[in-house]
Amino acid sequence: MIRSQAVQITPEILSLIAGIDEFKGAWRALGTLAPDRLSALRRVATIESIGSSTRIEGSKLSDREVERLLSNLQIKSFTTRDEQEVAGYAEVMELVSSSWQDIVLTENHIKQLHRDLLTYSEKDTWHRGNYKTSTNSVVAFDEDGKQLGVVFETATPFDTPRLMTELVTWFNEEQAARGAGAQLHPLLLIGIWIVVFLEIHPFQDGNGRLSRVLTTLLLLQAGYAYVPYSSLESVVEHSKEAYYFALRQTQGTIRTETPNWQPWLLFFLRALAEQVRRLNRKVEREKLVLAALPELSLHIVEFAREHGRITMGDAIRLTGGNRNTLKQHFRALVERGHLGQHGAGRGVWYELALPPGTEKA
Repeated sequence: MIRSQAVQITPEILSLIAGIDEFKGAWRALGTLAPDRLSALRRVATIESIGSSTRIEGSKLSDREVERLLSNLQIKSFTTRDEQEVAGYAEVMELVSSSWQDIVLTENHIKQLHRDLLTYSEKDTWHRGNYKTSTNSVVAFDEDGKQLGVVFETATPFDTPRLMTELVTWFNEEQAARGAGAQLHPLLLIGIWIVVFLEIHPFQDGNGRLSRVLTTLLLLQAGYAYVPYSSLESVVEHSKEAYYFALRQTQGTIRTETPNWQPWLLFFLRALAEQVRRLNRKVEREKLVLAALPELSLHIVEFAREHGRITMGDAIRLTGGNRNTLKQHFRALVERGHLGQHGAGRGVWYELALPPGTEKA
């Protein structure tokens, strides 16, 4: 039984939810970004999400390597474990993004998503799509993929089917009760569902990645349509210690009379708020760029955003423009703070410049 009535609604929780919901409403009314701009934002976020979510679990592939792998997904043949995990995660993310309205939260659908997530992972063939048969613990990794130790113990294989049935039933009943005056906000409902899922850890492997896929699914179904355009996984990766600490603080209390939901819910809502802040910053930058740049400069900036960098050779191939004309555009873009220049002579290349005082998202 999940004791969600123990949630304490603090001023910070109210403020975080209000800010996230305000952006949710603003995004719905956003008509200023063209479809191709939204598509570019989404592709960047997808690469970041896949890279970050697999690195949290020990993968070593960079975002650039993930992007390269995604461009060759049709080969369906991946040699390393990291590549296999990235390919599976990419396909499940695409499935959730395109079909979230049709994926009802049931145990069978959760098992299918797990099976698809590990579809290329040779080492996971024996258990994918099935609940665990032996005990597993949540393990933390450092940035080099080295195991740091056990974060917490999880449910036994014997208890897992019952606990998963309880969890799915609880969520669906809470959702159905919302029209009848239920008090739990959707973001709190999703946050609690995810932390209990991670506490059960129902599958032998892949639980962390699947939890982030399911977070995206549940947020989309709750009306947070902006989620695919900004990487929540990247936020989590950059605060991995806080992520594991919050999990550990809440996990140990879930099966008690007074669960302490606060550490996890605060981490979860702060991560969602940071996701919104990053996307809002990108949208504002998009508006400025679209309003102020000549067509040729806009093509250069778009290419740099989509590919991470651009050279003079890229610009000539992309636009068919004259080298001297393009030089003038590059110079103006650097002077106006849109691009940063690196290298010199024939080796010069450019990348998007960040506004002063900000960090890469």
